[in-house]
Amino acid sequence: MQTLQKFIGLVVALIFFAVSSATGALAQGEKRLAFVIGNGAYQSGELATAANDAGLIAQTLQAAGFDVVGARDVDQESLRGALRDFLGKVSAAGPDAIVFVYLAGHGVQFEGENYYLPIDAQIASPADVPLQAMRLSDVTKSLAGLPTKVNIVVLDAARPNPFPKWKEPLAGGLALVDPDPNMLIAFNAAPGTVAPEGKGPYGAYAQALAEMIRAGGLSLDDVFDRTRLRVNEVTQGAEVPWNASRITTPFVFFDRAADAPAPKVSEAESRSNRTRAIRDFNAHDAYVAALDRDTMRGYEDFLGAYPHDPMAKRVRAIVAARREAMTWRETWLQDTPEAYWSYLRRYPHGPHAWDARRRLEHFDAALEPPEEFTVYEYDLPPPPEEEIVYVDRPVLYFDDPDFDFEPPPPIAVIFLPPPPPDFVVLVAPPPPVDVFVLPTPVFVPIPAFINPPRHIVPPPNDIIFNNIHNTTVINNINTTIKNETINHNAQGGLTSGQKTAGGSVGAGSAALAARVALPPLLKKRAAMSGQTPFSQQQGSLPPKPGQRVIQGQQPGTATPLSKDLSTGKLETDHALPGANGKKLPLVNGKPALNGENLPSNKSRKQLGKQGIVGGNQEATGNAGAAVTGEQGTAQQKGKKFRKPPTVNGAPAENRLSAEERFRKNNPNAFSDQNTGKPKKLTRRDLSAGRSAVEPNDQGLASGKDKGRKLRKVPTVNGAPAENRPGVQERLRKNNPEVFSSQDQGPASGNDKSRKFRRLPTVNGEPTDNGSGVQKRFRRNNPAVFSDENQGSASRNDRGRTLRRLQNSEQGAAGPEVNVQRNLKIRPNENAQRQLRLERPNEQVLRPQRSEPKPEFRAQPRQQMQERRLPQEQPPQQVKKKPSCGQQGEPACNNQ
Repeated sequence: MQTLQKFIGLVVALIFFAVSSATGALAQGEKRLAFVIGNGAYQSGELATAANDAGLIAQTLQAAGFDVVGARDVDQESLRGALRDFLGKVSAAGPDAIVFVYLAGHGVQFEGENYYLPIDAQIASPADVPLQAMRLSDVTKSLAGLPTKVNIVVLDAARPNPFPKWKEPLAGGLALVDPDPNMLIAFNAAPGTVAPEGKGPYGAYAQALAEMIRAGGLSLDDVFDRTRLRVNEVTQGAEVPWNASRITTPFVFFDRAADAPAPKVSEAESRSNRTRAIRDFNAHDAYVAALDRDTMRGYEDFLGAYPHDPMAKRVRAIVAARREAMTWRETWLQDTPEAYWSYLRRYPHGPHAWDARRRLEHFDAALEPPEEFTVYEYDLPPPPEEEIVYVDRPVLYFDDPDFDFEPPPPIAVIFLPPPPPDFVVLVAPPPPVDVFVLPTPVFVPIPAFINPPRHIVPPPNDIIFNNIHNTTVINNINTTIKNETINHNAQGGLTSGQKTAGGSVGAGSAALAARVALPPLLKKRAAMSGQTPFSQQQGSLPPKPGQRVIQGQQPGTATPLSKDLSTGKLETDHALPGANGKKLPLVNGKPALNGENLPSNKSRKQLGKQGIVGGNQEATGNAGAAVTGEQGTAQQKGKKFRKPPTVNGAPAENRLSAEERFRKNNPNAFSDQNTGKPKKLTRRDLSAGRSAVEPNDQGLASGKDKGRKLRKVPTVNGAPAENRPGVQERLRKNNPEVFSSQDQGPASGNDKSRKFRRLPTVNGEPTDNGSGVQKRFRRNNPAVFSDENQGSASRNDRGRTLRRLQNSEQGAAGPEVNVQRNLKIRPNENAQRQLRLERPNEQVLRPQRSEPKPEFRAQPRQQMQERRLPQEQPPQQVKKKPSCGQQGEPACNNQ
């Protein structure tokens, strides 16, 4: 008995635990996250429907309970940053997250990978694609690595290539890919084909996908299979979408209520049609059945059953494109020279022929198949002769007039019910109002018997989610959106809140809340760009796709002005300088008030009444400078403002005057005898090292000095000269040999007209602290001077010249420098100027100034005087070698 009780208790506990776990799971709910991008403002040409398609899909996902973030016309950096933020959000959502990614715009394939182009992509050659575009596998692999339940990636980007014709073109359309587990990948056009650009407000693929999502009760496979049938029907066979799925978890976007009308085709009948043999259908239904299954076997079964049907030619083109795409997929997965040669042998002019050759260049292999190599065995047989015509080109168009395909037959109800009447022709959305923001379509209410699943977590922006059946709220939102469109076109547009001010303000708020939220990164960039949200500006036009927004300015508008909505007049009572687009004058690089930038006399009166001009009050406008002094009282109506004094670009009204600061920093600059007047500096003072009068001559500034002007303080080398020694004293101190003992006396008044002479230099350095030039020259070059004439240099040696010596192998300067060889003597020139070099690496003696030229203007410009070498005794002539060999002369010795 006790054992039975224990067993029953254990069963009850297990049941309670299971119920608790299920309740907790339901309470946690299923989080749905979506990332939607629509790029249309490409530099190569604008796509008409990309942004609208993204807005329609985003709104439909909002109704299905998805937390949607989206944007339009984004560059590569913004695209990658927004996707990175979204992946972080998905990672934090937990293992039950449902993820939907939709990308509309231009897509290309390069060497087996698909890429999505941002609007700033600069593609000059095929090699630029990986650098300028975002790889689709980066998105799919990132999602596959996260613990999500369902991942749906839709690439509505198989469009005609926007690039110019290249010698080595890219393959058209998108490349065939394999989805990861728990993932569905869908293209708007089959691999290797492209879709025509739509002419309506929405593309055929986006509108068909939105219709099937809203149908309710359809599995993922049914949603995308019916989307393919609807698109093929609407485009008359010009576009054939494609999808591949590895999702095993049941998933529906909307639930269908139990009291919902019965579908025209039951689920059992639909399942029977998919398992029924193609040959059991008539020719028209067989084509639809093959298109619904979208498999190589289904298409081949149709060609086997109806080889001469008008649809056989179209089906053969579909098979040709699919076979080539699958062959290239196997080749790319093998990634060997043999595999690429095998592809080129099957498709020498196929869409991926140049991709194969680019890969062969990577392997340094021959670009054409050699005569003998190991041929790769594909899973598919080689293409028959009748298929080559469809793939012997970079891209396949199903509406190509060269093929002259017959239009497909209408689709029977057993495969696809007709679309809802209110979802056949959709109204174009109003133009977007803010940068990056997706267009907001006019929402079509969902039937009452279709509801979002109950176990999902409601999205933060739940206006659409909570009112998918509320026709009153939906109609108010639609009316507001339509009014925005009309007023944008007619008046330049006011905000939705202002449009509904006389009616329902809540409708305007709901319309604003119905918009798709921007990703966090783009929201920050929109704020950093200085653009005020549309709901806070007036008179602005929506930005064009790809239009740059000037900081602080709404796209399509001039500088925003204050406007009175009742009268439409500009406010001038409180106009500040710089209003009405007038420029502010600059004083020392800073804007200041004056009479030119005030808009009117009325503004001057208002400024005077407010006290901005009078007294010591500061001007608080955008001029940034205060008006001081005795001007600016109420009686001075017609008096002009004067420019305020500034110091270093800053207003000087609350600081010490320039003269007071100069007295404080230069106490020697003023004297009592001059009643505070600045004392002028003389040459004698400067030469004696005095920059101002003695301290006992200093006097305080009196009130009479207010109007006195300041004179420029003398400087030496850019620094004030008052605290520095005199120029002549520094010259004597640094150059003791320049001045003779007779001349070395204190500077007196007689020195005013004395000129400075040029100091000798050696190698650009002054010789003031070393021995004389001639002494150093004699010491370094003893062979140049003879013993007879080596005396001290004096004033008598000024006319003395150097004698020419015979060349020798090595001079006194060493084996590397031959002094005699490089010295030339010219008459009537200074000895130092007679030295010239023939080699650039040897030293030159040239007189140069020992100190830089003084910069102050108080002293006269120094006139340099050349220094001549003194001469002690008259020059001696060089003794000539006695002659020999003549009559009366000794014989010559031949050596």
